[in-house]
Amino acid sequence: MLRICILAFVILVSTTAFGEQTPLPNPQLIIMTNQGDITIRLFRDRAPVSVANFLKYVESGHYEGTIFHRVIPGFMIQGGGFLPNMSQKATGEPIINESKNRLHNIRGTLAMARTNDPDSAKAQFFINQRTNLRLDWAPGRPGYAVFGEVIDGLNVVDFIASAPVHKVGPYSDVPVDAIIITKIKRKSIL
Repeated sequence: MLRICILAFVILVSTTAFGEQTPLPNPQLIIMTNQGDITIRLFRDRAPVSVANFLKYVESGHYEGTIFHRVIPGFMIQGGGFLPNMSQKATGEPIINESKNRLHNIRGTLAMARTNDPDSAKAQFFINQRTNLRLDWAPGRPGYAVFGEVIDGLNVVDFIASAPVHKVGPYSDVPVDAIIITKIKRKSIL
């Protein structure tokens, strides 16, 4: 048994040493909120730029203390960019839109939020509460890049989507009581 383990390790090291890349697994994370936890799987294999960008913000602690600032029942919940006082957190450079990856904005998927510029996504993301195929890429329509899915806690997404909302300055659909992302962390797989 020990020989098999050593041989497997040598094969793994030798294939990566000669330039062949071993595919990285699709990571799982937990979005911890003051309303409950949402476990997600990221599609690193289908949206590598979006996933690397999201993980960069996770690892820097950017999301801690941000809120779901846009909540529309029967549509989606959006967060990751504003603090409870509705001040916007500083972000890095925008990334390219990976919406042509043939992943669909179906119930429970995560997608990058952006402005009217297709390549403007930074840190904000949204979780589709229902299937929103009109947000997919199509000829003449840039779409929104799906980069992950909820694998546990869709009931928390539904609960957040039911929050009473109001208008704060120019922002509509802001929950009356802040829905705070306390932390996003990698899920340990046993």
